Amino acid sequence: MRMGTEETLRVTVTAIAHRTGEHQADLAAALGLTQSQISRRQRGMAAWTLTDCDRLAAHWGMPVLDLLAGPTHALTRLPADRVATGGTQTLGAHPMR
Repeated sequence: MRMGTEETLRVTVTAIAHRTGEHQADLAAALGLTQSQISRRQRGMAAWTLTDCDRLAAHWGMPVLDLLAGPTHALTRLPADRVATGGTQTLGAHPMR
């Protein structure tokens, strides 16, 4: 079964945040949102907007279409200098911070 765009974006955000070592609070600060707003979007309680997608893509240094193409593709487009050396769990269905 194919994921819809919203679910694909949530999974992609989770995957990239994990790879970059970012937490919801970090992402919220970068996007000008609150951690609670990020949490609601990631739990599917609120929708990611097109502006959010533009800001996410810019934050991670990739074209927005690469972000929307799914986690496998988006991770290949993530600039090497954005990859964390640690490997922390972030942006799951429940707030980490």
